[in-house]
Amino acid sequence: MKKIISTLFIITLFFSCKNESKPEPIIVNYPVTAKVDTVDTYFGTEVKDPYRWLEDDRSPETEAWVKEQNKTTFGYLENIPFRTDLKNRLEKLWNYEKLGSPFKKGDYTYFYKNDGLQNQYVVYRAKGDEKPEVFLDPNTFSEDGTTSLAGLSFTKDGALAAYLISEGGSDWRKAIILNAETKEIVEDTLIDIKFSGLSWKGNDGFYYSSYDKPKGSELSAKTDQHKVYYHKLGTAQKEDELIFGGTSLEKHRYIGASVTEDNKYLLISASVSTSGNKLFVQNLEDPNGLLIPMVEDSDSDNYVIDNIGSKLYIVTNRNAPNKKIVTVDASNPEAKNWVDFIPETENVLSPSTGGGYFFTEYMVDAISKVYQYDYDGIRIREVKLPGIGSVSGFSGEKDDKELYFSFTNYNTPGSTYKFDPPNGEYKLYWKPEIDFNPDNYTSEQVFYSSKDGTKVPMIITYKKGTELNGKNPTLLYAYGGFNVSLTPSFSIGNAVWMEQGGIYAVPNLRGGGEYGKKWHDAGIKTKKQNVFDDFIAAAEYLIANKYTSKKYLAIRGGSNGGLLVGATMTQRPDLMQVALPAVGVMDMLRYHTFTAGAGWAYDYGTAEDNDEMFQYLKGYSPVHNVQAGTAYPATLVTTGDHDDRVVPAHSFKFAAELQEKQVGTNPTLIRIETNAGHGAGTPVSKTIEQYADIFGFTLYNMGYTALPNQSVLKEFKE
Repeated sequence: MKKIISTLFIITLFFSCKNESKPEPIIVNYPVTAKVDTVDTYFGTEVKDPYRWLEDDRSPETEAWVKEQNKTTFGYLENIPFRTDLKNRLEKLWNYEKLGSPFKKGDYTYFYKNDGLQNQYVVYRAKGDEKPEVFLDPNTFSEDGTTSLAGLSFTKDGALAAYLISEGGSDWRKAIILNAETKEIVEDTLIDIKFSGLSWKGNDGFYYSSYDKPKGSELSAKTDQHKVYYHKLGTAQKEDELIFGGTSLEKHRYIGASVTEDNKYLLISASVSTSGNKLFVQNLEDPNGLLIPMVEDSDSDNYVIDNIGSKLYIVTNRNAPNKKIVTVDASNPEAKNWVDFIPETENVLSPSTGGGYFFTEYMVDAISKVYQYDYDGIRIREVKLPGIGSVSGFSGEKDDKELYFSFTNYNTPGSTYKFDPPNGEYKLYWKPEIDFNPDNYTSEQVFYSSKDGTKVPMIITYKKGTELNGKNPTLLYAYGGFNVSLTPSFSIGNAVWMEQGGIYAVPNLRGGGEYGKKWHDAGIKTKKQNVFDDFIAAAEYLIANKYTSKKYLAIRGGSNGGLLVGATMTQRPDLMQVALPAVGVMDMLRYHTFTAGAGWAYDYGTAEDNDEMFQYLKGYSPVHNVQAGTAYPATLVTTGDHDDRVVPAHSFKFAAELQEKQVGTNPTLIRIETNAGHGAGTPVSKTIEQYADIFGFTLYNMGYTALPNQSVLKEFKE
């Protein structure tokens, strides 16, 4: 059937510029989205899909729909009276120097730095005490800042470097190889690399992963068979050697290759889903060496973290839901021969190595605790951290004399510390100079009961002295899936929110990894409703304890968190005033048919599995649960037109359903970022605009005609 966009209504805006207690609604007549008679049948049940045509990201009709929706949305946003004030404040707070932890390669020390408002971080380097010089400036990759640096890998001696670029936020990458000393490009650019790092084998070449380019749209067509290649320098990419993934027996959706620090072993990890992997090892010093299986099933997550000669150190959750480290000899590496090195504890392990030591970071109710071990498995010390929050780092090569780590929490900007491995002492290396005083804010951790009685932790951050009177604008943010752990970290956007008297609350829902594999598995497949119940209970806790009320509550999440928001707002539209689903997985019956979506089946299951799974997915799928005649919260759906991880059709179809069926005056808008993807590499300028629009939309729909904290505006204007 021909897809036609119906005639657009004229948009009429009614707006009061006065600083009244209640803003006049901005009345919007939405573009009418055409319907098609598409019907799928699952186990005898027919399901209509009237907006199927929006899945075609290459069609002129979809392009026209995007333009009209953006015209409507920005017509609304531009009439929010304090949108410019928010943007200006975000720019001012964002404009401070940001520095990454240094790392040594060859004769140079490298580090990432952003002067303040640069769209992309710049890679600098310095030799000894010489003045740093620019090594790579991604801000020169494209005029609008939408081409980003997506990876950088050096040979062990630092002589060569290869880096990946992403154009328009796409997951498809290009690889460029440099003579690191001269910074000159040494050969042709490699193309069509996806979901891959670059791992060097000496100075001869490197391993990378990709898929065959799909037929149809490269942004949405299914990619199902990952392959590992070896690129030998001086040869054409078409001559690259296929290492693994080329046969039906080796078919996996995600395959990664890495070489040990001593260049002795090639390691291959192969997965059919986002949880569980097979593991193989090959001795690169043996010309006839073959890939030997270490783990032949996908029942656990496993990776080699280091080696000493033929002794491999493996991080695994095999028979250890909270992870442990084991050792085995590479000549006989099967799991039956593994020996515990650092045993499992009651807390989740995230280890690193550097300077000749192991560092074990544990999550204790989502808060970091770190211990140092030697290579005999003897605990040397607990590393006393600068405060309560999240730590990252403690990684490097075995002969590094000093290591670095960063520390942050929800109200403390990240600072970097230089660590001395032998004595365990550290000192502040770099602290940001930012126009934000952490001492004025507080974070508290609470535990609340979900629907089934499960205790769920939540960290709530806000300005000291805030009165808990039910009238505080509150942003409830969560993820709840894929074993991802939300640990405390500072965000400039959230700092601006809290400056305005906002509360920022983050619950650690089931489906995440905060309490290991059991916590993750309690929120997957037919237990996914636990995740939504946990989120709903978090909102109810905040309201019951007068942090906020329905009128001042907004819920936000991205990707799997976008699904969380979509499911929660369709199940409990009465619970919140504003909903902010970003790049969300909204069509649970078809998600697995796009790009690498089939790999998410461990968490979700698919509508093709069986009737029970189909009915369960249909029961919460946001696109399929928008009900006519329902008053939904004010909703701003956000996505990118180049998102090839969670394709924008999810958001397109959800927005179309909302606009057709919403009753009342709450707006249901979609903001579509052009030439942007899933989020990584988004230019700073675009990020600031997004925050200004999201926060402006949120506060305006909570009833504000001016920003709550005018004193901050006055200070930064002066």
